Amino acid sequence: MTSPAGAPSADSGSAPEEAPLGAGTGASRPRPAVRAVRPVVGTVRVPGSKSLTNRALVLGALAEGSTVVEAALWSEDTRRMVEGLRALGFTVEADPAGHRLIVHGAAGRIPAAEAVVDAGDAGTVARFLTAVAACGHGRYVVDGSARMRQRPIGELVEALRALGGDLDAPTGCPPVQVRGRGLAGGRATVRAARSSQFLSALLMAAPLASAPVELEVQGPLPAAPFVEMTVRVMAAFGVTVERPHPALFRVAPQRYRARRYRVEPDASSASYFFAAAAVTGGRVEVPGLRPDSPQGDLAVLEVLARMGCAVRWTAEGVEVGGPARLRGVDADLGAMPDMTPTLAALAPFADGPVRIRGVAVVRHHESDRLHALAQELRRLGQEVVEHDDGLEVHPRPLRPAVVETHGDHRLAMAFAVTGLRAEGLLLRGAECVAKTFPDFFERLEALVEEGGQTPR
Repeated sequence: MTSPAGAPSADSGSAPEEAPLGAGTGASRPRPAVRAVRPVVGTVRVPGSKSLTNRALVLGALAEGSTVVEAALWSEDTRRMVEGLRALGFTVEADPAGHRLIVHGAAGRIPAAEAVVDAGDAGTVARFLTAVAACGHGRYVVDGSARMRQRPIGELVEALRALGGDLDAPTGCPPVQVRGRGLAGGRATVRAARSSQFLSALLMAAPLASAPVELEVQGPLPAAPFVEMTVRVMAAFGVTVERPHPALFRVAPQRYRARRYRVEPDASSASYFFAAAAVTGGRVEVPGLRPDSPQGDLAVLEVLARMGCAVRWTAEGVEVGGPARLRGVDADLGAMPDMTPTLAALAPFADGPVRIRGVAVVRHHESDRLHALAQELRRLGQEVVEHDDGLEVHPRPLRPAVVETHGDHRLAMAFAVTGLRAEGLLLRGAECVAKTFPDFFERLEALVEEGGQTPR
């Protein structure tokens, strides 16, 4: 079986409205950043959470019956998940305009006996569907883009083997060859220092094993709130995870139950609009978020408060007001590493150094985010010290520059925030935001230009 990295799934079943996102946007032409000439004030409705959408899709596929995912995100990453599930033989109906996805579960069975899954740049797709494929009975390949072929998956493969899976990833990265014969269960040691997605993938597959599964985490667990999110979504689909102590997870054989699942707004996407309020001294509200959200990235609000922002929970959501001048901060973002670009984007406007620590894991994301951020901040005139696990940014006067996004959606959105106050900032490769937030720039422009409600 061949593995055509970068090619669409042969069995995607895509309707015309489900065409690849971000195509034909002119990657070679830098995009001028949106400039804010006054404080940004308004309300922004952000799309549904990518993390929750993709987890709900996987669990819906493994359940018995049909699951309706409402307020779902439709982006490059969720499209890849839909196509990956279709390649594995599941039926998924997509209504992007209605923000609704319907997945018809197969009660723990993987319908296809042979499949190639093209994850593109989507880590959740590569890791989650590798674990799903290991539960099947057939031959499967999980592959992805050139960058995905550099991203780690060996630790997940090793743990799946310990549970009785038969699979190989010779380079420690995709492509993964899966000879599905189901999972026997048992005990596995999980090394998740390079991605919490390894543990999330194992947890979601564990109820399908023939015998109970015990997963022991060895070493650090970055982005731990994403694992908590996985456990909460599994509970919503009827599966219980026992956790005798923080490093030990136990899952008995169980059945997922189909349901109607509503996705809340994406906290990671919301962070850029909170940051827009912070850098302009404005005020932005994002409806739909709640203090009890399973999304760990909402903890960025605590960091913004330490930098001088006013954070207020309302009946509708959360509102952030920016100060006259941001304070420097020393922040451990280990629990929310995706917030590294957001905080780095604010650093040039602080009254002192901004130190980001505990995020070595982001070197294995869509780009080596620490190195890429350091490179681009220096291009903008900032003094940056790059550490193994973070950055230290000493604010300096900003200078005009063409900022490279490194094909990384989070860098593109973060530096768009910097551009609100940085004259002459151009973004090259800005179309990569289609990975998680296809109309990000339209919403940012509407907020800046109209100072009011952005489109739903």
